[in-house]
Amino acid sequence: MKRAIFPGSFDPFTIGHYDIVNRGLELFDHITIGIGRNSVKKETFPIRERLSAIQKIFQDNPNVDVQIYDCLTVDFAKEVGAQFILRGIRCVEDFEYERNMAEANKQIGGIETFLLYTRPEYAHISSTLVRDLYSYNKDVSAFVPNKLR
Repeated sequence: MKRAIFPGSFDPFTIGHYDIVNRGLELFDHITIGIGRNSVKKETFPIRERLSAIQKIFQDNPNVDVQIYDCLTVDFAKEVGAQFILRGIRCVEDFEYERNMAEANKQIGGIETFLLYTRPEYAHISSTLVRDLYSYNKDVSAFVPNKLR
């Protein structure tokens, strides 16, 4: 069974993330969405709220589960039996960072990273954008999956 993790942190789960997970399911038998804790940056949405919301989105899909993790991404992948880390790329600038992270994941933990480009219609949407709009009490419903609205 080919398993992957889709790691995150304090970021809101956007429709771009949703798209990457669904497209990842065409390549992998199972995906674990990981919600990592970030002690440095302030969370926009509490971790338990994010966990519950993402579980609700994928509640009818037995090939996706959602877990909180407090370790290195490569250690989390090994913990859940994943052979791959699935990451999304929104733009060319993301590619360099993600490629470097993929190399580090391979060297540190022997885990391969699979990079998928975000579909063009979602490329302008980032967790940072959603977080910033939300902090100004703006409506972010256009940027999150329907089941989160």
